[in-house]
Amino acid sequence: MSGHYLEVDKINVKYGDIQVLWDASFYADKGEIVALVGSNGAGKSTTVKAVSGLVKISSGSVVFDGQHLEGGNCRKFIDHGIILCPEGRQLFPNMTVYENLETGACSKEAEAKKKETIADIFKWFPKLEERKNQMAGTLSGGEQQMVAFSRSMMGLPKVLLMDEPSLGLAPNIVDDIFRIAKKIAKENGLTIIVVEQDVRKALKFADRGYVLENGVISISGTSDELMGNEEIKKAYLGF
Repeated sequence: MSGHYLEVDKINVKYGDIQVLWDASFYADKGEIVALVGSNGAGKSTTVKAVSGLVKISSGSVVFDGQHLEGGNCRKFIDHGIILCPEGRQLFPNMTVYENLETGACSKEAEAKKKETIADIFKWFPKLEERKNQMAGTLSGGEQQMVAFSRSMMGLPKVLLMDEPSLGLAPNIVDDIFRIAKKIAKENGLTIIVVEQDVRKALKFADRGYVLENGVISISGTSDELMGNEEIKKAYLGF
């Protein structure tokens, strides 16, 4: 596994004495969408937190565009363009939509291109332009997810890590966000890694996927291969 845009090689993660990830290896190329799927508690969120520098890895490597990032803090990952859109949205409820978006411009380049990026966001989600002066805490769950995704895009990510974007949301809202994310990936070369419990939705969105079970990557393949896998059909797709 060499020469890929993002390479995660045999990472192990522990919370205190409890190990939650075991020798997890995967890769993503430029402009590719990769799904990490599995049941609740399988280690999916821990994986993306490790790849964004939020959780320290005890061994293994995270290499992005030839640069080793493991051991660095969250800032180092952000500076290289690896940005996490967190589970549960985590907006500032008493700040406006516009102010929440501004908090995502977390580098000099992102700050310099802030107005341009916000103009793009309002094209993707016209509803956010209508609500730009509204407190984020008063938005619907779907609108809040649009803000969370857009705030991540304010940082001009090269790799966007999306942690459970569909959680608790109406399917049409999620489809809308995924459609826009896919368009950006294909047109601008954005790499996306999405963590999802909704395996069918994730694999429909992604080019390839990895299945995590009890902290171990057990199966990998193209989305079509995984959708056709008998084991996955029985365990996750209700066949």
